[in-house]
Amino acid sequence: MSEDSGTASTRLIHSGLLDIVPGAGDPAEPRTVTTPLTGFRDVEIGVWDITPGVAEDVEVDEVFLVLAGAGRVAFDDGSSIDLRPGVLVRLVAGDRTVWTIDEPLRKLYLA
Repeated sequence: MSEDSGTASTRLIHSGLLDIVPGAGDPAEPRTVTTPLTGFRDVEIGVWDITPGVAEDVEVDEVFLVLAGAGRVAFDDGSSIDLRPGVLVRLVAGDRTVWTIDEPLRKLYLA
């Protein structure tokens, strides 16, 4: 089916999620870009990009799918998850995390 000016155009949210935009940054201070795309009921759906480096965060309830890049997210309990395309992760509000990004990373999130 092709995209037309009818209902398909109102259903298409974004057609280029796999294009990595952020460039290399200062490894000590990764740059992040959050791009909300749409909402569905009370859930925000968007894309989050981060350049290589290390960043700490306190999370909100979120599920995300890694679209591109590589790295890992470590949790206060000592566990960690390797991040690569295709990895699906659930974060819990209040999780304290350390993100170590080796290659520019892009994730699709639902929060």
